[in-house]
Amino acid sequence: MIRPELRAVLWAWREVLVAGAVVCLGAWIAAQGGYLLVPLGGVAALAGLGMGVLAWRRRRFAAKGDAPGVVRVDEGQISYFGPEVGGFVSLPDLVEIRLIRMRGRRLWRLKQADGQAVLIPLDAMGAEALFDAFGSLPGLTSRALVAALEEAPSGPGLVAEVAENRVIWRREGRGVVRA
Repeated sequence: MIRPELRAVLWAWREVLVAGAVVCLGAWIAAQGGYLLVPLGGVAALAGLGMGVLAWRRRRFAAKGDAPGVVRVDEGQISYFGPEVGGFVSLPDLVEIRLIRMRGRRLWRLKQADGQAVLIPLDAMGAEALFDAFGSLPGLTSRALVAALEEAPSGPGLVAEVAENRVIWRREGRGVVRA
């Protein structure tokens, strides 16, 4: 009954649409008036607005899924299964997240406390699950994650394939201690 293209778009934007519905419901409840319904509707509308902001950021973080490999996040462990390489990183052992560019493809470089690193393409299937996994790390906000994904400016006189190697997050208190 619904075209497959429209269904795919609606499915991709489902969280934002649900948040918008919560805002509308809250506004409708507040419009009914009264000492109970106005604050209750206002709280519901604010909750929907907060959900909407987070859903919008998560949507901007979503991967296209056209890079090789599959990402899984399960019980605090990030797994990447690539066609030639892969690896696992435990969130408690994660000490650094970098965004790098290699051979024209942008990658997450996740470094563990023991020095091992896993490279995960931004566009790998399932990479959108990294948004919530990274969001649980201390000191890393969803705003910083979305801002990190903004492309480097390109134009006349600028190199389109800029070498990229940015630290997005680093765990405090880990590393070499000097006396």
